[in-house]
Amino acid sequence: MLRNTDVIELWKESENLMKRVLIVDDASFMRMAIKIILQKSGFEVIGEAENGVVGIKKYQELQPDLVTMDITMPEMTGIEALKEITKFDPKAKVVMVSAMGQQAMVREAIVNGAKSFIVKPFKEDHVVETLNKILEM
Repeated sequence: MLRNTDVIELWKESENLMKRVLIVDDASFMRMAIKIILQKSGFEVIGEAENGVVGIKKYQELQPDLVTMDITMPEMTGIEALKEITKFDPKAKVVMVSAMGQQAMVREAIVNGAKSFIVKPFKEDHVVETLNKILEM
């Protein structure tokens, strides 16, 4: 017989299955900051990547429900990685993370398949709200 606590745990597990996130950012402190925010809010961070090249490989390997992608990174920009990810999976849900003053790059990212963007420095509740909206799409 299932107890109430068992039902609650099963519900939490099913919720987390729908919130698997890959974080792609060249700054380790930024990956950690995003990871902490997401984990506190019930997301499961299934992978991290330090550049676009690694991000593409991890996307193909892990097939997350959502990706947070820094725009400016060494080796391969977030926009280049976004293009490759959407070639592999046209339904990919990628949210770009950009610094203020990168409006032109954000526009280019949206044109190339990004579902939304978050501007650094960001507020925790805005990050969670944005990602939840994209997952509901």
